Amino acid sequence: MDTIALILSIIGSLNWGLVGIFQFDLVAWLFGGQDAILSRIIYALVGLAGLWCISLLFRKGQRVDGE
Repeated sequence: MDTIALILSIIGSLNWGLVGIFQFDLVAWLFGGQDAILSRIIYALVGLAGLWCISLLFRKGQRVDGE
């Protein structure tokens, strides 16, 4: 779960970088605009992954991949 959350968080951060630098929303472009249901699902998953990654800050002595 940690690895999936990190991957989704990285995707989200790259997308926000593109929005900030080039005003280009890759997720919206790939999935039919910001209001498209698939885009909204991706945005929601990235948001949930970000919340999950908060828990990584408070884990001590554990590997990120959960092993």
